[in-house]
Amino acid sequence: MTLAESAPRPTPLWRKALRNSGVALGGGVLLLMVLVAVLAPLIAPHDPYLQDLSNRLLPPFWHDRAVPEHILGTDHLGRDYLSRLIYGTRVSLGVGAGVVLVSGAIGVTLGLLAGYFGGWVDMVISFVITTRLSLPIVLVALAAVVVGGASLTTLIVVLGLLLWDRFAVVTRAATQSLRNQEFIQGLHAIGAGWPRILFLEILPNMRSAILVVTTLEVANVILLEAALSFLGLGVRPPTPSWGLMISEGRENILFDPWLISLPGTALCLLVLAVNLFGDGLRDLTGAVRK
Repeated sequence: MTLAESAPRPTPLWRKALRNSGVALGGGVLLLMVLVAVLAPLIAPHDPYLQDLSNRLLPPFWHDRAVPEHILGTDHLGRDYLSRLIYGTRVSLGVGAGVVLVSGAIGVTLGLLAGYFGGWVDMVISFVITTRLSLPIVLVALAAVVVGGASLTTLIVVLGLLLWDRFAVVTRAATQSLRNQEFIQGLHAIGAGWPRILFLEILPNMRSAILVVTTLEVANVILLEAALSFLGLGVRPPTPSWGLMISEGRENILFDPWLISLPGTALCLLVLAVNLFGDGLRDLTGAVRK
């Protein structure tokens, strides 16, 4: 038996992911949430927009007055609560994905330029990052939504233009460490242009760090969307949003607390799953680099 044959084989990445509790548990719950969002029209028992005032404020299945047709009861307008929770998953994940796409494109581009060119380019972009960090996100988002009008598109654009700083900081630091590597110097020697070096060579080598930042930012965006919707400046009714559902149920918190506890639990579970998945990815990619 040769030395190469006797050496232990490296553990595949997917097995390491399954052994990581954060990736396995958080990723499993997150995958379930994504499936619920994608299959919402098939699994929702009722139309989430259909109102029936004769069946308003029906309690969930654990109450004596529960109705079998509405497992989790109905809201103050008689709309099926389970269906609205299912479609609310679409809103939360859709806003999270849309905002991260916008903010990621801005932050990664600025971070690549600042880290690669340095000098006055780095100074200008660092000043822009510092300026953005000095702005209170919630207050600026509130003002922008009031001016632009409360809608799903406005919310995605406003949050996307406000949450790019973490992408820029991480990408800038990673680019600064990669620009002096030998393979980058070799590309300079053969006359490769900076767009090819940045987007085809440096960017793929930092995908793990960007992926971790993406998962953490998705959780932050979901909470911000819920907060703005709770204040009436996010998703407009009758769109089923968990933050809006919590806001609509606060008037009945003493008599029907489940109107708040159900969407609040769903929101907490989704954010926890995304955070666990992001922390697990950070540990996993750190172990892979070592």
